Amino acid sequence: MTPTVAIIAPGNMGAGVAKRLTENKVTVLTALAGRSAASSERAREAGMGAVSERELADADFLLSIVPPGEALALARRLTPVLTAANKKPAYVECNAVSPQTMLQIADVIAETGCRFVAAGIIGPPPKPGSSNTKFYASGPAAKDFAQLNDFGLIVRVLDGKLTAAHALKMSYAGITKGFTALGAAMMLAATRAGSAAALRAELAESQQPLLGFLNRMTPAMYSKAYRWVAELDEISSFVGEDRPEHEMLAAAARFYERIARDFDGEKTEIGELDRFLKSQ
Repeated sequence: MTPTVAIIAPGNMGAGVAKRLTENKVTVLTALAGRSAASSERAREAGMGAVSERELADADFLLSIVPPGEALALARRLTPVLTAANKKPAYVECNAVSPQTMLQIADVIAETGCRFVAAGIIGPPPKPGSSNTKFYASGPAAKDFAQLNDFGLIVRVLDGKLTAAHALKMSYAGITKGFTALGAAMMLAATRAGSAAALRAELAESQQPLLGFLNRMTPAMYSKAYRWVAELDEISSFVGEDRPEHEMLAAAARFYERIARDFDGEKTEIGELDRFLKSQ
């Protein structure tokens, strides 16, 4: 049988996942109360059906895809709805949160009687014909969630603890987004010191793959930096406050906080990064 899937919320990732599912004849529901006009338009383009939060419980799977800082609050907000529901969807926690935060969310959902799936998304919002976006899932109900492999998603079930998927997500994102923060910070430092051209030339000569990575990741980071603040804070929590690298990753979160302000303002540092990357 074709499942019904509810997705909160229709941001870029949520709408991209919804589009992949609706293209494969899956009914996808979402709640639009209080959402922006842009969110409503993304939901419409993805073929999502707008329902009340109470009606979300009619789905077979409820995917939480929100900014990391909102994940626990969403689970708490939905608790009364899910507790009262006769039909219990599997709650799939897809956000970039630490295993510690994920376990808090799992405890909240356990009170509702719903099955719980821990899932980490690696890759960009899905696009037609792309296989770059993968859901890594863990926990006893992960194999149930894996049936969405038959409907356009790529779901890989991990053995081991419930925390396995979020530990993978934190580790992967810590590498990619941590490298991006470090690279951007040093490009800005070189610019302030007057050695930007020399640094770029040396990177092009001796570190071409790294320069290619920075050319891809840095411009893509500008509009996402506000979301990466909470994610890097989650990653710093994941590595442990007793580890020196905790402070390194927390500093990356503060760096993204600054870039997010710059993106919404004069784009001074963003302009410097663009000039660095575009210089020959």
